[in-house]
Parts: sequence; C-alpha cells; structure tokens
Amino acid sequence: MKIFKLLLLTALLPFLLMANDDRPPISYNYLAKKEVQNFIDMMVKKHHFKRSYMTSVMKHAKLDRDTLARYTGKYKVGTTNGPWERYKAHVLDKESLRKAKKFKKQYYRTLRRASRQYGVDMNYIVGFMGVESKFGEYTGDYNILDSLATLAFHPNRMKKFFKSEFKNLFLFAREKGYKITELEGSFAGAMGCVQQVPSVARKHRSDFNGDGITDPWDLEDCIGSIAKFMHKNKWRNGNVVAVPTNFKGKRFNKLKTSHRRTIATKTIRKAGVKPTKPFNESRAYLLKTRNTTHDDIWMAGRNFKVLTRYNNSTSYGVAIHLIAEHVK
Repeated sequence: MKIFKLLLLTALLPFLLMANDDRPPISYNYLAKKEVQNFIDMMVKKHHFKRSYMTSVMKHAKLDRDTLARYTGKYKVGTTNGPWERYKAHVLDKESLRKAKKFKKQYYRTLRRASRQYGVDMNYIVGFMGVESKFGEYTGDYNILDSLATLAFHPNRMKKFFKSEFKNLFLFAREKGYKITELEGSFAGAMGCVQQVPSVARKHRSDFNGDGITDPWDLEDCIGSIAKFMHKNKWRNGNVVAVPTNFKGKRFNKLKTSHRRTIATKTIRKAGVKPTKPFNESRAYLLKTRNTTHDDIWMAGRNFKVLTRYNNSTSYGVAIHLIAEHVK
C-alpha cells in the first residue's frame, strides 16, 4: 500500500508540466550542508558510489525555487490535483479526445495484448496515458536533479519522501546508464509518459515492446506498466467503474462525497440520487465534480478505486473514466 500512496504524489497532468522559465534554477552550494555530506557518506558506504562522482553531481545541482514553492504552501497555481474545470479544459477538450482515439488506433495491437495479458480494459490504459502525458507529448522539462535536490535538502512538507526519491534517482540512473544531470521530468521528479518518480520507475518497470530495455519514455513500455499496475490493484473487467446520476438542484450537499470511502447504495438512493445507468454494487463511492454552474454527481464502484491509487484525486479518476468512455 505504501508504494501506491507515493504514486499519488507523482501522477501529474500535462497542463501542470509547464516550464519554470519565470524562476529558473539558481546556483547553490549543496556541499556546504552537513545533511548533504551525510547523504554522500551513506551513498558511498551503502550503495558503493564513488565519492568523487557524488561530489561532482552535487556541485552540478541547483536550487529550483519554483519547485520548492509548490511544497512550502506559497505556490498555489499548478498544484498536483487541479480543479475539475482545468481537467475539462486541458485533458477533456476536443483536441485531447481526438488524440485519444488516434492513440488507441495507432497502438491497438499493443493495447489489446496488454488487456489480454493482464485482464484489464484497454480503454482505461488510454485514459491513463492521456491524463498523465497527453500520450507522451508532455513529459516535463524540469531538471530532475535540481528538483529532487531542492526538495530533499530544503524544508518542505514532504522532505522525507523526496530525500528517499533523491536516493532512488542515483540508483535509477546507475541501473539504466543515464546521465543523471540530463534527466528531465515534472517539478516533483516524475518521469516519462506515465510520470513515475524514481522509486516507482525502478519497481514498476515494464519491457512491453520486448527490446530488452525498460524505458519510462517508451509508449509501449508505458502501456505495459499501466496494465500491470491495474492488474496488481485488482482491476476486474466487466465490473462497474462510474456512472452519472440525477439529483434535484444544481449543487449537491445532502451526503458527503469522497473517493476514499463508500456509502450504501440504498442510502444514496434515499438521498434522491439515482444512477442513470445500471449500478449493481451494494456500496458506492459517491463522487462530485464541481463545475462553475453546477455539480455532477457520480456513483463509482471498486474499479474506480484502482484509478485513484495512481493519483489520489476524484477529478483525476473521473477524467480517466471519461476518456475511456469516449474511445470505446
């Protein structure tokens, strides 16, 4: 469960993967920090890195003020879980949905193979790929070394997590033969077409194109990685994901909405919420997506929880569901 809690911190939307040209990284003497020296000692003793290499890399690392501001409460725009209107504008717009159909057609054989091998719905794989990177078009242009060094060694609300990811960045780069100073991704250090932080990229890798290389930026490998993730989280083909509902009024406040806990379907119906499509599970996640003029209320089944294990957000899961519905 712990690894999937980490996943929610890294699944980023394409409209959030913008450059930080307004506040570019600046030079910073990380080697002057005792904490950094302790980190280098640990990497040399425990993971057998050369001290000269570690010192050289840390001399290269910069302070990314934009990244740090996002995790110290000072940066509000472009946070990981954007409002529903932003999802609609940047992930569910006509052009993105057109690209979703094109991607499914272009990679149909790979998607079908993944679906059969792992017992998952290929349309939801398409949804993941669309939300995470707009099918590989937007994988981030932040220098990952700068981002993770900043978050690992400057005070912020997730410093412990990012320090672990910084360690995994070194291990990942060594295992893959990548030049650590040149890797690019999101402001949180997530990489590739399904936006994986280093620990996840190491653990949930996939060589689905059979070339002997697990590549976080390869679309076929990403398809296999997502299919494997869905399978491990107990996706069940044929089970309900989410259905729209009818209720009186524009705003809904009768029951608490959440993708974290379920409510008995009888209770939901008594509150005047009726599914517009068959819903055959005894309990449901009651979900709300807030539009500027009204709320949309959804009833979701256990399969929906699989989507939010990658990013702990109702809007994220509903966006994937709507892309999947569009390409069926």
